[in-house]
Amino acid sequence: MISIWGQIQNILEKSLNPGLFKVWISPLAAEVRDDVLRLVAPNEFVAAWVRDRLLDDIVQAATAVLGSAPTVVVDAAPHGAGTLSPRMGRAGASVSGTAPSADGTQSVPAAQISPAVQAVAVRSASGTGARVVQPSQLGLPLDMPAPNRALNWRFSFDSFVVGPNNELAYAASRGICRETLSADTLFLSSGPGLGKTHLMQAVGSALCEASNRAAPRVEYLTAEEFATRLIAALKAREVDRFKARYRDVDVLLLEDVHFLQGKERMQDEVLATVKALKSRGSRVVLSSSFAARDLKNLDTQLVSRFCSGFLAHIDKPGFETRRRILCEKARLHQVMLPDNVTDLLADRIRTDVRQIESCLHNLVLKAKLLNRQISMEMAWEVLGHYAQQEVVMDFEGIVRKVCEGFGISPKQLNSRSRKREYVVARNSVFYLARKHTDLSLKEIGDRFSRRHSTVLKGITSIEREMSRETPLGRQVTNTLSLIERNGRITYP
Repeated sequence: MISIWGQIQNILEKSLNPGLFKVWISPLAAEVRDDVLRLVAPNEFVAAWVRDRLLDDIVQAATAVLGSAPTVVVDAAPHGAGTLSPRMGRAGASVSGTAPSADGTQSVPAAQISPAVQAVAVRSASGTGARVVQPSQLGLPLDMPAPNRALNWRFSFDSFVVGPNNELAYAASRGICRETLSADTLFLSSGPGLGKTHLMQAVGSALCEASNRAAPRVEYLTAEEFATRLIAALKAREVDRFKARYRDVDVLLLEDVHFLQGKERMQDEVLATVKALKSRGSRVVLSSSFAARDLKNLDTQLVSRFCSGFLAHIDKPGFETRRRILCEKARLHQVMLPDNVTDLLADRIRTDVRQIESCLHNLVLKAKLLNRQISMEMAWEVLGHYAQQEVVMDFEGIVRKVCEGFGISPKQLNSRSRKREYVVARNSVFYLARKHTDLSLKEIGDRFSRRHSTVLKGITSIEREMSRETPLGRQVTNTLSLIERNGRITYP
């Protein structure tokens, strides 16, 4: 005599498309107790798919077998515990070829369970628990690699140069890895090129190095990548699978959260993800080019979540820190950098760490190509492409040079026109003014009769374009680099 679940499966096999039955019904384990049919899927994605699309079909088939409509519950197997020991039957009922267990349910013969979800359960003598062996992997339409396996961490704590400008952010990042930081959320903020990405990747690298002991599940991505994957999941109708991936990790590293401004659907999902992670005791590390208080067009609850943890800001490095950065990078390049050259570069390049690294890289490359030793003469030649003398930019100089670089007038720059070249030029002024002046976002906006949020959105847009390998992105990068090299005003 076939089991109750076997009879239900026979009905479903005849009524459903063969592909649907094989992928979604075959992997399920089941048990019936007190007119409740409990189905256990190998993971949350399968469980959600069955609940959303096949529940009515299962109820109809079960009603035909049981004589009355049961309550159908679809659960996912506990993470790391495999699937439910496949069992089926009613309390006290007898099914041919099986014997009732101590709790009144009956075991389904292994031959009747799909190989994709078979598990070997060894019950204890008291019958109160089971040790379950992980089932073989279920073949699904899309592959979801383990979060912390496919990542190539480029930075570590060992290569991060600590100084007065970043020691708090460094200590907090170390603390969240060692769980010595009392907060479970860390928010890092700084201008571009000052070390946010380095610390984020260092956190992921440190946790994955300890994976043999703790096996942490780490997910690292930018807010833009998060939004892109959510859109893809919505189009593919696999939102539950998306949620299961990002809400079932030990640590979420989410960069550039200012990208979420004005994107309500994305904000809702990030908020729900952060809430879910905090409820399960997971840690969250966020980064932004702006302090949390400066973010606009964000859900107040999301901003509250950002501010509920530890806030750490990274400032521009001082001379001694810049000098140590040069020494560390020279060591990584395996070159000997003379002290006078180190002092020169540290004194002349003050904008950000990325500029320091770029200048040193070009100096090392030039020495290797010419097969010569690094000298002060060579350093001055390379510096000509970065800063001819120690200088600072003011707002009027930025406006003047941006207008020259983009071929527009100050009147056009300040107009309400939405022409592409005007918008890009205006956003470039916002970006350079924030980077090279002490003006606040509100003060920058006031110069153009724009709101604080408009300036914030413009800076975000420019940073995104510069990070892309597109014709517009390259044009903006080259134009701003030219302005930064030639549009400077000498200190008095």
